[in-house]
Amino acid sequence: MTSAELRAEVEDFLYREARFADEFLLEEWEALLTDDFHYWVPAGRLEGDPSKQLAYLNDNRARVATRIRQLQTGKRLSQLPNSPMRRVISNIEIESTDDEEALVKANFVIYELAAQSSGELRVWPGQAQYRLERVEGNLRMSAKWIELVTAHAGQRNLTFLI
Repeated sequence: MTSAELRAEVEDFLYREARFADEFLLEEWEALLTDDFHYWVPAGRLEGDPSKQLAYLNDNRARVATRIRQLQTGKRLSQLPNSPMRRVISNIEIESTDDEEALVKANFVIYELAAQSSGELRVWPGQAQYRLERVEGNLRMSAKWIELVTAHAGQRNLTFLI
C-alpha cells in the first residue's frame, strides 16, 4: 500500500471512530477494537508506565465492554440523556508503520453539551495516540491513549468515550 493510500485509510478510520463515539453508536465503536485493546487517559502527560500513573481511565478490552454495556442499560444517569457532541480531529501524523501496525497521533477538540446537568458547553482539547493493527485486512484499534491539554487540572467525570 502506498503512503497516500495508507494515510487515506488511517484518516477514514479515525473519522469513523470519532463519529461512532459522537453519535453514541457504541456497538459500532466497540467493533473497531482488537481483543487486546488498551484505553488510557492519564491524569497528566502520556509518559511512563500506565500501571504506575494516576489515570482518569486505564481500561483493558473487558472493562471497556463493561462500560459500554452499562451505558446501554439506560440506567446510567451520567449519560441520560446522551450529551450531544462533536469532535474535530486534525494534525494526523503516522509516526511509524509496518505491514501489520501503524502508530498514529492526532490532535482533537471535543465539544460536549452537558445535557444531563447544567446544559453548559464543555470543551475537551488534547492529543490522541493510536495503535492501529490490521485484522483480516481491516484496521482495528489496539490502543487509544489520550493526553488532555487540561490533564493536570481537575476534571469532570469522563462519562463518554473520549
